Amino acid sequence: MNLQHILDYTTKEAFQSLYQTTLPSVEFQATRKDFVGDVTVVTFPMLRYVKRNPEQLGQELGTYLVTHVAEVADFNVVKGFLNLVISESFYLDFFKGILDQPNFGIQEVKPGSKAVMVEYASPNTNKPLHLGHIRNVLLGYSVAEILKASGKKVYKTQIINDRGIHICKSMLAWKKFGHGETPEISGIKGDRLVGNYYVKFDQEYKKEVASLTAQGMPEEEAKKQAPLLLEAQLMLQQWENGDEEVVALWKMMNSWVYAGFEVTYQNIGVDFDSYYYESDTYLLGKDVVARGMEMDVFYRKEDGSVWIDLTDEGLDEKIVLRSDGTAVYMTQDIGTAIQRVKDHPDVGGMVYTVGNEQDYHFKVLFLILKKLGYSWAANLFHLSYGMVDLPSGKMKSREGTVVDADDLIFDMTQTAERISEELGKLDGYTKEEKKQLYSTIGLGALKYYILKVDPKKRILFNPEESVDFQGNTGPFIQYTYARIQSILRKDSGLNQSLPEVVEMHAKEKELIKQLSVFPDVIQLAAANYSPALVANYTYELVKIYNSFYQSVPILAEIDAVKRLFRVQLSRKVGAVIASSFRLLGISVPERM
Repeated sequence: MNLQHILDYTTKEAFQSLYQTTLPSVEFQATRKDFVGDVTVVTFPMLRYVKRNPEQLGQELGTYLVTHVAEVADFNVVKGFLNLVISESFYLDFFKGILDQPNFGIQEVKPGSKAVMVEYASPNTNKPLHLGHIRNVLLGYSVAEILKASGKKVYKTQIINDRGIHICKSMLAWKKFGHGETPEISGIKGDRLVGNYYVKFDQEYKKEVASLTAQGMPEEEAKKQAPLLLEAQLMLQQWENGDEEVVALWKMMNSWVYAGFEVTYQNIGVDFDSYYYESDTYLLGKDVVARGMEMDVFYRKEDGSVWIDLTDEGLDEKIVLRSDGTAVYMTQDIGTAIQRVKDHPDVGGMVYTVGNEQDYHFKVLFLILKKLGYSWAANLFHLSYGMVDLPSGKMKSREGTVVDADDLIFDMTQTAERISEELGKLDGYTKEEKKQLYSTIGLGALKYYILKVDPKKRILFNPEESVDFQGNTGPFIQYTYARIQSILRKDSGLNQSLPEVVEMHAKEKELIKQLSVFPDVIQLAAANYSPALVANYTYELVKIYNSFYQSVPILAEIDAVKRLFRVQLSRKVGAVIASSFRLLGISVPERM
C-alpha cells in the first residue's frame, strides 16, 4: 500500500473514531512551497460531515495521523489546510526501492487487456508534410508512448488521404507541365516534387480564371468553368471508373510521396504499426448505413439521401449518403472505425489526433457509432489540438507558403549549431559528433516547444526561443541530463550500496519527492492524453535538480556516504529525465 492510500485509510478511520461519522473521500494536494510540509489534506469538503471549524478539524486530524501513521513526522494547520511533514526515512526507503528499477514509473501491459489505437499524421498525397503535421505527429506519437507506459497495449496507425480532387490537381499539373520529371531526375524529394505541381496547378488555374473574367465572365462562374478545373474533375471521374492510364499515374506519383513521407517520419523519429488508405476505405460504411436504417438510426429523405437526426443531442441533422447513393466523409469514417476493430479485435478504444476544426465532425462520428451499438464507441477520443502559427503568419498550401517539415527540421539543426557555437560548449568534439549533437538539440528543441503546450492551445512557434539553453526548453533539460552524465563518468562508486541511514539535505528530499510522483504523472498524462503534463513535470524535476546542484557539493563532498548518496540520486534523476523524454520522442545527449 502506498503512502497516499495509508493516509486516505487512516483519515477515514480518524473520522469514524473521533466523530463516529463516515467520510466518503479525502482530497490531497502537494504542499505549497511557501508552507512547511509534503502532503496537504484539504479539510473544507469535510465540514459538511462534522460540526467543527477548519482549524480545529485540522488540529484533531493532524494529531490522530501523527499518532497512527509512522511516516507522518509532524503537521501544521494553515487556514484549514492540514500540512503533513513526511519523515526522511520514508523518502530514503522509497529512493532505495526505486534506485535499481530500470523502468521506474512504466507499467507492464496486463494480459488480456483491451488495446487502444492511436491515429495520427493522416496526410494528403498532394503535398509534403508541414509544420501543422509536425504538431499532429508529435502529439499522436507521444500520446501513444504515454498510453503504453501507463500499461495499455497500443497500435499506432494513420489514414492517408490518397484520393480526391486535390490529388488529381497535382497529377494533372505534372501531366501538363512536368515533362517526365521524377524525384531521381530532379533530385527533389518525392513529396515535395508532387507538392510543387499542386502549387503549379493553382498558379495556372488562377491565370485561366483571370482570363475568363477579362472576357466578361462573372468571377464565380469563371472559377467553375476554368478548363484546368474541369479537366481535374474529369480525371477524378476517370480514376473512380478505373481508367488504366489515370490509375497508373496516380500509383506512380503516390509512390513518390510515400517514399518522401517515410524519410520525414524517420527524421522526426516517429513510426506506425499500420496504414490505412482512403482509396481503400472510401466505399466502407455504406453497408453499415443500410443496417442502421433497419435499426431506425438513419432515415431516408424524399430525394433518396440518408440522414441521422441528432437534434435531441444538441447537434443537427447529418447526411450519411447522398441522393445518388455515394458516401460522404462521415460514412467513410464510420466504416473505417469498424474495419479497424475487425482488423484488430482486441481494440477497445481509439484516439484520433486531428485539429480542432474537426471538433464537430468527431462529436457526430462518436455519437453515430454509439447509436449503432458498438461497445468500444464509449472509448473514442478526439485529441483535438490548436493550430501552429509562425511570426510570419498563417500558412497556405495552394500558394506554396507552408513551412515544409523537412526545411523546419534542417533549420532547427542549423539554429542549434549556431547557438551552440556561440556558447562555446563543444570543445573537443569531432565534426561527426557535432553534427549528431546539433540534430539532437535542434529536434529536441522543436519537439519540446510543441509538446510542453496543452494540446488545445494554439501555438506561435518561435525557433530561436525554442533553442534557448535557459528556461523551459528542450536544450535546457538536455544540458542538465548531460551534466549528470558527466558527474557519473567522474565517479567510480556507482556500484556501491547505500547505507541504512543517510542524513538528507532539504534539497535531496525535495528531489526524491519529485521523483516519487513520476508514475502518477504518467497515469495522469495518459488519462488526459496530454504530453504537456510529462514535459512540464520534467522541467520541474530539472529545476529542482539544478537548485540541488548549486546548493550542495557532489563530487567535492568529503563525506563518502553523502557523496555516494548524491551521485546515486543524480543517476536516478538522469534516468527519469531520459524516460520522460523518451515518452515525448526526444533523445538525450551523453555530452554537451
